Amino acid sequence: MRPEEFYHQFHIWLVANGQNYIFGLFIFIVGFWAIRLIKRRMRERMARNSVNSALRPFFQSLTVTALYVILILSVFKIIGFELTLFSTIIGAFSVAAGLALSGTFQNFAGGVLILLLKPFNISDYVVAQGQEGTVMSIQLFYTVLKTIDNRTIIIPNGKLFNEVIINVNREKTRRLDFELKLGYVVEVDKVKEIIYNAIKATPKIIATPKPLVGVIALEIDGLRFTVRVWVKPDDYLTTKIFLQEKIVKDLRDADIQLPQHHVLPGT
Repeated sequence: MRPEEFYHQFHIWLVANGQNYIFGLFIFIVGFWAIRLIKRRMRERMARNSVNSALRPFFQSLTVTALYVILILSVFKIIGFELTLFSTIIGAFSVAAGLALSGTFQNFAGGVLILLLKPFNISDYVVAQGQEGTVMSIQLFYTVLKTIDNRTIIIPNGKLFNEVIINVNREKTRRLDFELKLGYVVEVDKVKEIIYNAIKATPKIIATPKPLVGVIALEIDGLRFTVRVWVKPDDYLTTKIFLQEKIVKDLRDADIQLPQHHVLPGT
């Protein structure tokens, strides 16, 4: 093609399409500047609203990436670029990736929901998935617990969020209750007095709500007493051990023997 013909064809194309390209370039520059502004405002807003630090990069990256994709597709549409094949390829790739990473996405979604809804926090003691321990770390894909015997348990967030979670530390107090069984020959008032005195002598028991001691069941072979007191969650185990041992000792000192085939079951 001679130079004159080339310039003539280029002039025709420029007249027909040049304004679309110029407008597309203008939209891209303005959109790019707007996305940077949104990114900065998002970062400031999330910091002001105390959004979890583990979620900030995710929300920011997701929003900015989505805006860039929309901007680029819009610019392609303005300049007349055909997007049908491109859209088909992206759709097929998304479906394949979704099927391959369904478990990973489930854990990721569970992590986001845990960080947003906060069914538990760091240092809470939780019972979930047949495991229990202190929450040491909440990641986007898994949660790390440390058990009382110093084992580390890693639970995928997808399973964790979709099952029952018992948060022992959510409330400021926890009821400690257990039962003991005595024969019908015992004096109920005397037994209750001994147990109440043991409760008064046990440190870290909270005065309100008031402790409760009484006969909860009449059985063929004896009386079943219940003991209910309130403690702080962190004091539950040590207080339970101390109080049970104190009650057993005080009952024996008062010549009230526990049946040998019965123990103090926890509830």
